[in-house]
Amino acid sequence: METVPDTAGEGAAAYRDPAPFHAELPGLALGFYPGGPDRLERLLRLIEEAQHSLKLAFYIFARDEAGRIVRDALVAAAVRGVAVTVIVDGFGSQADAVFFAPLTEAGGDFRIFQARWSRRYLIRNHQKIVVADGNTAMLGGFNIENDYFELPEQDGWNDLAVTLTGDIVEQVEAWFGELEAWTASDKAQFRAIRKSVREWEGGDGPVRLLIGGPTKGLSSWARIIGRDLMYGRKLDVMMAYFAPPRRLRRRMREIARKGQTRLLLPGKTDNGATLGAARLLYRAFLRSGARIWEFQPCKLHTKLIVLDDAVYLGSANFDMRSLYLNLEIVLRVEDRALAERMRGFIADHFAASQEITADIHRQQAGWFNRLRWIASWFLVSVVDYTVSRKLNLGL
Repeated sequence: METVPDTAGEGAAAYRDPAPFHAELPGLALGFYPGGPDRLERLLRLIEEAQHSLKLAFYIFARDEAGRIVRDALVAAAVRGVAVTVIVDGFGSQADAVFFAPLTEAGGDFRIFQARWSRRYLIRNHQKIVVADGNTAMLGGFNIENDYFELPEQDGWNDLAVTLTGDIVEQVEAWFGELEAWTASDKAQFRAIRKSVREWEGGDGPVRLLIGGPTKGLSSWARIIGRDLMYGRKLDVMMAYFAPPRRLRRRMREIARKGQTRLLLPGKTDNGATLGAARLLYRAFLRSGARIWEFQPCKLHTKLIVLDDAVYLGSANFDMRSLYLNLEIVLRVEDRALAERMRGFIADHFAASQEITADIHRQQAGWFNRLRWIASWFLVSVVDYTVSRKLNLGL
């Protein structure tokens, strides 16, 4: 296990998840839930208050206590007449038709986004979506599993759920309809989901819903974040998995040279190879003037980018898989006040993090560690996270 000189020990020990907070924008109300118990409470409240419909899609839906609590709340909703649809990823989720039998018996609809042995096998439905009654949505990085609702001192995931109320919810529901239509057929074709991603239009206003996934050319998520990086001057990133392609790394380093680039990345994770892949990039970023911190209290799973006046929130990591292969959902909001609020939110985590200076990185970057970082990059960028999680090279 790599060690880093601990200059954030007291801050990490004192860290507590921030309380929920809210933001009001023209035509959009946002609620932010950084704490695990708060996320679960808000999710259950959405389910319990639904009157007409509930639509959920998750990458991981575990058969643990949290999974049973959420499932049973969905069953209760179906019993009282709410139309409930649940889509889980066939690769990431433990929950299956047997686990969800009480829901289907109550009249709910359970579907699996199923990987197959073809090009389609590589696709993961990595999205996290909840839509209640067509008027409130919840997005974020969290899954349905105990760790995503635990406290930092219990080594729960540091993550962020966001509720949305406003016109954008109609777009979230429309995209869910695309997933629903695709999973309705056992013979759904790879090109059909590629077409859905390619043709998705997230609008051109200050609030846009971007979709990532496999498609000819770039998805709206990959295209818009790449464009924004070309012209940005102030960049803050809080990211679970960080392994962007060379083209985007160059743009991020250019922002560091002419303005500000700050990266808050994991110091702990369930997949050590992702740490190694990110650390392979530190030297070039530090040389460009970027500042880098590694979060120490618990595992970091948040996916948040603040670029000038634009805020990106959703399910997407900033790596090759989330940019070009996984199905992802990302909300882009352009609002100066919100951008400053979220930039401050990221900065509030620095006291509980280890800043990686050039001297510290030099101590880490011996030949053996660099060899492991190179292997980690190959595992997470070329192979698959499920393989890298098992072969984490001791990182």
